[in-house]
Amino acid sequence: MLEARDLACLKGDRLLFHGLAFRLQAGGLLRVAGPNGVGKTSLLRLATGLALPEAGEIRWRGESIRRAREAFHGELLYLGHAAALNDLLSPLENLRFACAAAGDEVDEEACIRALERIGLARQLDLPARVLSQGQRRRVGLARLFLSAARPLWVLDEPFTALDVHAVADLAATLSAHCAGGGMVMLTTHQDAPFATPPAVLDVGAFAC
Repeated sequence: MLEARDLACLKGDRLLFHGLAFRLQAGGLLRVAGPNGVGKTSLLRLATGLALPEAGEIRWRGESIRRAREAFHGELLYLGHAAALNDLLSPLENLRFACAAAGDEVDEEACIRALERIGLARQLDLPARVLSQGQRRRVGLARLFLSAARPLWVLDEPFTALDVHAVADLAATLSAHCAGGGMVMLTTHQDAPFATPPAVLDVGAFAC
């Protein structure tokens, strides 16, 4: 279980929200909602341990993620809104590097299948610098097809710049991960065809 208790988030000199709490259990799909600027991405960064709360605590399996940081990150897949790619490397090289850096042993054929599934069959060997923003985004999303062993997926706007077919396939992948006992926490402005409607956490309800 991923749990937030009485969270407060400070950005610069502005308190974005306070008193925020949620629980995400095995099989759960949680959509973080609210107007722009309310702190949705900031909440994801707190939930993944990439930022520290002004107050409150995030717990994973009942223990503070600050005390169990290494174990927590070994069970987490976080994909931010911006694609973190090396422009000189191909999509295949970028994906293999990202998996290796995360400690995931994934062979080249599995990476190729993941990239083909996300719609990059024709761009496998091109340098990332020539890819469109949507194609760059897809390189990162391909990791989802290789990360079933990581129970917690935290995703910032994963459906941005995807076509209808890719949105449906990605929604099915997220639904299947939850059906298998995984957990997904995400932000999105799109209505995706999930197998089961997600629970909704409105960050605006905790805004200052």
